[in-house]
Amino acid sequence: MSKPGTAEQVKLIFSLFAQDDGLINETLETLSAAYGQPDFISRVIAFDYTDYYHAEMGENLIRRFVTMEKLIRPECLPDVKLATNEVEDKLTFNKQRRINIDPGYVSKAHLILATGKSYTHRPYLRDGIYADLTLVYQGKKFCVLPWTYPDYADEKQLKMLGRIREKYLLQLKMAKQ
Repeated sequence: MSKPGTAEQVKLIFSLFAQDDGLINETLETLSAAYGQPDFISRVIAFDYTDYYHAEMGENLIRRFVTMEKLIRPECLPDVKLATNEVEDKLTFNKQRRINIDPGYVSKAHLILATGKSYTHRPYLRDGIYADLTLVYQGKKFCVLPWTYPDYADEKQLKMLGRIREKYLLQLKMAKQ
């Protein structure tokens, strides 16, 4: 029989995209107030993998990935998603969302994103939030799954996420000392 234990802490990550880097920076300040200081902020990346958000948010979207220095418990992910939904709501204009905030976490084994949308590979967590198994870590790299979004499957993002995982592993090691 297995004995339940406590899960390791995980590295909180956000994908922020909007038309305006100023709005991304403003949102990052809000997230920092809630979750502590960032320890990684990606360069601005064109969000041009899909036109899914164009009707709602406009074209020429840009993105930044952000990770927070403080590790979190994985069971906190639904709370983070609900809080980021509130931030998105506060920043709407004329009932149009101006920023998209996708929270998730990096662990030793995978990248999980939080979503409010059910699907076969998304187990229900609680409060209307599901865990999207986006990438798995195998063979010393993050590996794409059949349902991985194209932007997360991009080689540049996979390498970036691998570096984030390395930093996370160092944090875990330092916490155990």
